Amino acid sequence: MSSAHPITVVGVGAGGWPDLPGPAQAALTAAEVVFGSSRQLGLLPADVAARRVPWPSPLVPALPGLLGAERERRVCVLASGDPMFHGIGTTLARVLGPSAIRVVPHPSSVSLAAARLGWALDGTDVVSLVTAPVETLHRLINPGRRILVLSAGAHTPAAVAALLVQRGHGSAALTVLEQIGGDGERMITGAAESWSFPDGDPLNIVAVECGDGPALAVTSGIPDDCYETDGQLTKREVRAVTLAALGPVPGALLWDVGAGSGSIGIEWMRSHPSCRAIAVESSAGRIATITANAAALGVPGLRTVHGRAPDALDGLPRPDTIFIGGGLTRDGVLDRCLAELRPGGRLVANAVTVESEAVVAAAYAKLGGELTRITVQRGSPVGGFTGWRSFMPVTIWSVTP
Repeated sequence: MSSAHPITVVGVGAGGWPDLPGPAQAALTAAEVVFGSSRQLGLLPADVAARRVPWPSPLVPALPGLLGAERERRVCVLASGDPMFHGIGTTLARVLGPSAIRVVPHPSSVSLAAARLGWALDGTDVVSLVTAPVETLHRLINPGRRILVLSAGAHTPAAVAALLVQRGHGSAALTVLEQIGGDGERMITGAAESWSFPDGDPLNIVAVECGDGPALAVTSGIPDDCYETDGQLTKREVRAVTLAALGPVPGALLWDVGAGSGSIGIEWMRSHPSCRAIAVESSAGRIATITANAAALGVPGLRTVHGRAPDALDGLPRPDTIFIGGGLTRDGVLDRCLAELRPGGRLVANAVTVESEAVVAAAYAKLGGELTRITVQRGSPVGGFTGWRSFMPVTIWSVTP
């Protein structure tokens, strides 16, 4: 969409018009049309004579039409705080292109909260629950960690407190900062386990200082007992080696084919918040288990597909990496997965049976790659002594076709 004027995106805080810098006020005063939420539009004084247009819902599909109709006019868009931090500015840059917008930022609620609390932002985790479920927090909770939570509304602080208690971090300290930067700013502090405050202002951010509760490693190969499973679970040691072969990188998409309990896709996504995964599984019961495991381990965004490969792969976004943990001997599965990989992508397959090893051996002879065989033994009681209990050996084939 080309426009006679760049769209000016103005960040505004709870303090409204008086807190805006001169360039932001000048842009709004000169605008002919201003888009924003009803709350944001209500912060503008009468001196801003522009036509005020509240955003529709859903917003993104409507953007090209709304802004295209105003291409000959001077347009401003209001954003909460910093438009480029979980804000409308990033959406407009993606939809219209960076050259189509001019951004006048305001301190984000995260910056203001850190200033009030005396927290170093470079040592603080930030998560937005505006569009994500509260279970996303599980990935960040560990002893001594500080987290700033962008709230979805007045109910978020209580939901955060309940999740912390569930996770064994009831001693965590919560500080809710409402209307931060505005005349109605206030702070409420308490422990998660005794949180009993009624829902307050919907415009809030929650600061969490984790207590001395249980820790959960951020590396691959977390304990097997962290997962619900019917037995179809890649064992911890094998999982760690498999994830190393897969090599998660930020932003990459994994297909976990024959996902079982979902552990490979889950730990892929735990490696970085931008990593994505799709778990393909033929058992409806295991799909439910995968969903529960993903929520409990902080990656509720894991997508599940109920079906049997290769047909279940139809219409899925093209992956950067594929793991085949089940279905390797089924006709067409390996060939279809190899064909779907992005250029330079990697496929990793684990074989346990003689038949699946035969498939891997034939593929290795044709395509090369790397073969690794793992045998895991764990110490276990033998009467009054300790002996070694062996698991089935696993052959791991990794290839970049």
